Amino acid sequence: MLAGGAASRFGGAPKGLERVGGLRIVDRVAAALTDATGAPPLLVANAPDAAQWLPGARLAADLRPGMGSLGGIHAAVCAAPAPVVCVAWDMPFVPAALLRALAAGLAEADVVVPASGGRRGVEPLCAAYGPACRAAIEARMDAGDLRAIGFHPLVRVAVLSLEEVRGYGDPETLFFNVNTAGELAEAEERWQRGSSR
Repeated sequence: MLAGGAASRFGGAPKGLERVGGLRIVDRVAAALTDATGAPPLLVANAPDAAQWLPGARLAADLRPGMGSLGGIHAAVCAAPAPVVCVAWDMPFVPAALLRALAAGLAEADVVVPASGGRRGVEPLCAAYGPACRAAIEARMDAGDLRAIGFHPLVRVAVLSLEEVRGYGDPETLFFNVNTAGELAEAEERWQRGSSR
């Protein structure tokens, strides 16, 4: 679980500790990851008090601070003894079934990333990464390319199609992330609509 960023648009507060539908976002993400992998989640965070955020979780900090989201993915790949599924800790609606599908794809790829309607066309902050990603990420970091997908040409990438992603829900909701107070309110509205169905 990636808990990086300064949360500058959230007034500096740890946004994953905010609540949606009565539960902290970090707890929602942790539950989905645990359900999908059968193991306690790994929390990648640099904050001094991060160990208190999710008792029972393993904790890792960026090995190369200042590298943004790519640094978080790198830390997760390095800290895990096996392939990892990474999810940003501000995504309250990612289901375990989608995470299992991403993990299963690593049998034939080094990265399994879902298609999305976002600006990149894929969602690298909800994706699965194998051990081969470490060297590829480090090569792009050394070259100054900090894009979360910048290392993809160096590894085998499988994309879960938008059609497949829609089998788990509306991509706009699945990958909705909370960066502002307004988005937190919108997340609560989305949860209320979903729970009333």
